[in-house]
Amino acid sequence: MKTAEISIAIVRNSENLFLICLRPEDLHQGGKWEFPGGKIEQNETPEQAMCRELSEEVGLNALSYQRIESKFFDYGDRELHLHFYLVTKFSGEAQGKQGQPSKWVSKAQLALYEFPQANKSIIEQL
Repeated sequence: MKTAEISIAIVRNSENLFLICLRPEDLHQGGKWEFPGGKIEQNETPEQAMCRELSEEVGLNALSYQRIESKFFDYGDRELHLHFYLVTKFSGEAQGKQGQPSKWVSKAQLALYEFPQANKSIIEQL
C-alpha cells in the first residue's frame, strides 16, 4: 500500500478562530470537517503543497507559518503521512473555491465538529 503524502494548513486568524471546511461526501472521510490541505505533488515540498492547496481550496495565501507536526496515520484502507502547518498570517478572503462549505470557529468549537480520526491529536494540541 502506497502512503499518500498530505500537507494541511491550520489557519488561525487575528481573532483566534480556525478555518475549517466540509469534505465532499464522495471523498475518503467525506462528510467530515477538515483543515484545508491535500496531496503533495511530485517535486513539491510539504511547504509548497500546503501553500498551493490553501490557495486552490479557499483562496488564501500563507505569509507566515510553521510546521507543528508530521505523523503517519493508517486508516486500514490507506496510509497517510500528514504534515500539519499552523498558518498565522495570510492574505485573501477565505471562501470554499470548490463549492465546499467553510467557516471560522473557535478552539472550543472545534470539538463540536466531526473530523477525520487523523486530525484528533492535532486538535487536542491546539
